[in-house]
Amino acid sequence: MIPTERALQQVLEWGRSLTGFADEHAVEAVRGGQYILQRIHPGLRDTSARTGRDPQDETLIVAFYRELALLFWLDDCNDLGLIAPEELAAVEQELGQGVPCALPGFEGCAVLRASLAALAYDRRDYAQLLDDTRCYCGALRAGHAQAAGAERWSYAEYLHNGIDSIAYTNVFCCLSLLWGLDMATLRARPAFRQALRLISAIGRLQNDLHGRDKDRSAGEADNAAILLRQRYPAMPVVEFLNDELAGHTRMLHRVMAEERFPAPWGALIEAMAAIRAQYYQTSTSRYRSDAAGGGQRAPA
Repeated sequence: MIPTERALQQVLEWGRSLTGFADEHAVEAVRGGQYILQRIHPGLRDTSARTGRDPQDETLIVAFYRELALLFWLDDCNDLGLIAPEELAAVEQELGQGVPCALPGFEGCAVLRASLAALAYDRRDYAQLLDDTRCYCGALRAGHAQAAGAERWSYAEYLHNGIDSIAYTNVFCCLSLLWGLDMATLRARPAFRQALRLISAIGRLQNDLHGRDKDRSAGEADNAAILLRQRYPAMPVVEFLNDELAGHTRMLHRVMAEERFPAPWGALIEAMAAIRAQYYQTSTSRYRSDAAGGGQRAPA
């Protein structure tokens, strides 16, 4: 696999064309991307005979890391106000609908979308990536708005939105686009769509449980644990959410046992289910559970 430092420099070089882009966005994207690619490497190697896509292809790997960095950056654009609202709206139009962004300072958006369009093994994945990006951006906006408003969502509404704001489908679709994983065909299977929703719900709950102390310290309300504590002060919130997490995990395991998805989907879904222990806990900045860390929530 491409050396970490070389990959990081390529992501940073691209990110310099995005207003508000920080080193952390690149660092966490490369670290998280490496974790995912290492876990699914045997499956990517198996599919390469069919697709001709090399798991070690530097161009593909860097494109994947840049898309992850973009998701981190978009998350912070919403939460931290890195760019003005009108700039964010123009960026979302570019990334989700292909409408050119005429504002200076966001050239990296067009560069990345053009790169992914050219690299797409299946054009259906590129069209779906645009749609997933629209859903992701919409969920970020909705979560930010409800957290700042007077009326709080129910837990069900929060989790429904959180399935999109965790951005796992974006990550999966980008992998499929780059390495020909046939996600567009798999999406037609109800069991695969159910697995996507379950792993995304698991990711949201893991993320919120891991980050609840940091979110509370930062005054952040867009977190299931904080939302439930506000609505039901006497509720054993952590115990409830851990039970929810265990239940979603059991349901996912049943789906995975009954439906044999082609490689590397089993390993990929397992990797994402284990991300709390294997990725969040080792973060040097974004996912630190102590007060010294950086941003507090994940897109992926």
